[in-house]
Amino acid sequence: MSRRLTPLKVVKKIPTWIVIAFLFFIELYPLFWLFMSSLKSRDEYLNKPAWSLPTELVWGNYATAWTDGNLAVTIRNSMLATLPSLLFIIVLGVAAGFALEVMVFRGRNAVLLTILAGIMIPGQMILLPLFTIYSNLHITGTLWPLILTYTACGLPLTVFMMATYFRAIPREIFEAATIDGASILRSFRAIAFPMVRNAIVTVALVQFFLIWNDLLLAITFANNKNLQTVQAGLLTFSGQFGSLDYGPLFAAICITTGGLLIIYLFLNQRIMKGLTAGSLKG
Repeated sequence: MSRRLTPLKVVKKIPTWIVIAFLFFIELYPLFWLFMSSLKSRDEYLNKPAWSLPTELVWGNYATAWTDGNLAVTIRNSMLATLPSLLFIIVLGVAAGFALEVMVFRGRNAVLLTILAGIMIPGQMILLPLFTIYSNLHITGTLWPLILTYTACGLPLTVFMMATYFRAIPREIFEAATIDGASILRSFRAIAFPMVRNAIVTVALVQFFLIWNDLLLAITFANNKNLQTVQAGLLTFSGQFGSLDYGPLFAAICITTGGLLIIYLFLNQRIMKGLTAGSLKG
C-alpha cells in the first residue's frame, strides 16, 4: 500500500527541500561560473563585473588554452608523474598495511607509529635536502624527483588507512586459510586483496587528487617548461607584466577540472563503499 503525502507532511518537508536546494545551488554555481567565465572575451573581463554572463561565447578560448597554454604537454607530464607514483604507493602501502595489521611480529606497533610520524613532517622542510640529493644523483632533469617524492609523501597515509581497513577483516578468515595450507603471500593475494578492493580504489583516488593538484613540488623539481605538470603549467598564462588572459586560463581550468569530476562521478559508488569499509568490524 503506497504512502500518501498529506498536506501536513508536505509542509514539514519544505524546510528540508529548501536546505537541499540551497546546498545544490552552492555546489553547482561555482562550476557554472567557471564554465561561463571560460567563454568570455578579454574586454568583458576588463569592462564588466566578474559575475556577469558573457555577451558572446568565445569558444576559441579552449583552443588557445590547449595550444598556447601547452596543455597537452602538461597533462602528459602530470600523468607520467602521477600514475607511477600511484602504483608504487598502492603496491607498497597495501602490502605494508597488511603486514603491520595481519602478520604478528614483535615491534609492529612501533614500526606503524614510525611510518605515521612521516605525516607530521611539513613538506616545505624537506625541499632543500631533497633537491640537493636529487642534484647529486643527476636526476633533476627528469620526472623521477617528483615520482620518488610523491611516493614517499603518500605512503604514511596509505599505510595507516590500509591497516585500518585490514583491521575490519575477521582474523578467523586468515587463520582458516593458514590451516588449509595457504602461505602468507597467497592469503594476501587471494583473500586480503580482493576483500579491500573498494578501499584500495578510495585510497588510490585520494592520493591521485593529492598528487595531481600539487603545485609546490611541481615548481620545485620540474621547473623546466617541458617537464611542467598541469598545476605548474597554469602559471604560463601570465603575461609579460603579470597580466592574465582570463578566458584561456579558465578554459584550461575547466578542462582539467572536468576530467577529475568525471573520474569522481564514475567511481562515486566505490568511493562510498571504501569509506565505510573500515568502519565496521566483521
